[in-house]
Amino acid sequence: MSVSHATVHPVPVEAPPPQTEDPNAPLAAGVRMKDIQGMPGTVGGLFLRFAQFLFAVVALCVMAATNDFPSVTAFCYLVAAAGLQSLWSLALAIVDVYALLVGRSLQNYRLVSLFAIGDGVTSTLTFAAACASAGITVLIGNDLGSCDQNHCTEFETATAMAFLSWFAALPSFLLNFWSLASR
Repeated sequence: MSVSHATVHPVPVEAPPPQTEDPNAPLAAGVRMKDIQGMPGTVGGLFLRFAQFLFAVVALCVMAATNDFPSVTAFCYLVAAAGLQSLWSLALAIVDVYALLVGRSLQNYRLVSLFAIGDGVTSTLTFAAACASAGITVLIGNDLGSCDQNHCTEFETATAMAFLSWFAALPSFLLNFWSLASR
């Protein structure tokens, strides 16, 4: 039986040219997702944090300026949630400013996990407080018709600001969660 055998002919292979690496370039542990605007350490992320902080502080100040908010539990909850949201957003805005000034990426697994959990908790609390306050505001204004004795305009303003704070916190949470899930 006559069978032909394959013959291997070596092909000359040249070595690739040596790569010149920039000693100042950050070390990458693999291919990394680009920093999307809105993620921590970006200008968009700083803008979102500033918007969260601003809306939460306005909600807190408007609600605390009324003298009868402590009589309703939902309004006390709104003040507590807006206070927590403003502190969280201010702290992360400071971290974002630092990262932007130094040029550091905040895409560390532990940092992104912390940001995602913190954003999830604070945005959920803010949304729940805004919904509860909206329900009480509708009850006072429409069902009881006692806006003459209460500060309905202030309650509505504080509730709207809390919703806007949640609306600004939601993209931060979703982007951090997406970054965490895509690893």
